Amino acid sequence: MSRALPKYNKRRVAIIGGVAAVALSGAVIAGSALAGETSKSGNSQAARTKASPGTVSCPAVAPSLPAIPASAKAEVDRNLALLDTQIAEANKRLVDTVGQGGPNFAQNAIVGPLKDKRVATINRIATAIGRTAAKPQGLDSLAACTLNAGAAAGGGAAASPSASPTQQAGGNTGNAGNTGNTGNTGNTNAAGTVNCPAVAPSLPAIPASAKAEVDRNLALLDTQIAEANKRLVDTVGQGGPNFAQNAIVGPLKDKRVATINRIATAIGRTAAKPQGLDSLAACTLNK
Repeated sequence: MSRALPKYNKRRVAIIGGVAAVALSGAVIAGSALAGETSKSGNSQAARTKASPGTVSCPAVAPSLPAIPASAKAEVDRNLALLDTQIAEANKRLVDTVGQGGPNFAQNAIVGPLKDKRVATINRIATAIGRTAAKPQGLDSLAACTLNAGAAAGGGAAASPSASPTQQAGGNTGNAGNTGNTGNTGNTNAAGTVNCPAVAPSLPAIPASAKAEVDRNLALLDTQIAEANKRLVDTVGQGGPNFAQNAIVGPLKDKRVATINRIATAIGRTAAKPQGLDSLAACTLNK
């Protein structure tokens, strides 16, 4: 009995050692899986940081102002500076919220509210001038801004918010050889926006009898742009490369021609009919 016991102990030790080896192997495998998960998470985070937030593009107000009375200059300058601040704040928020919400988040949560702020600020400018001179009309048409969609996610560091769209696109070409990411085309189909010339600054003095109709049609021009931008979002990825131009931007021009002609006709009933406004009908597509 005294001799069998050591053999039994050795066998037991061997069995226990085998279990320990298996357990140790399992720990290594588990460790490998955890490392893989960490890497995957890191890649997802990197992909999010590479998304470009885009910027807002707003019409300049100062060039459309008449001569500013000395008594209004300080207030006008203060509000012109505020317009710049509002744009900077909107661009910062685009950076801070990149990747949040759905496809309409930036338009609804940032660009839309920015227009409301600009309307109020522009109205203060017009009111300040109007206290001692003729109050400028139609400046509200300069309130709406467009969203320059950010470049598609790709290799390289995230683009700086101050970089131009061209610079952002150029900066993302460095990993063209990394064909493993070519399947990720979801972010390359940015909706873009339409960019249309402002009509109000090109109008002559508007007779009082025509003002309501002109204002109504100027508002309709803004509505048409908003509808076109919404359709760009709703149809992103559809059709071929010319879909947006042929199905959205082209028809928008036709609508604008009709609306601009109604404005010219309304003015022409009691004053000289403005000529050449049709040249303001065509819009371009901001990719």
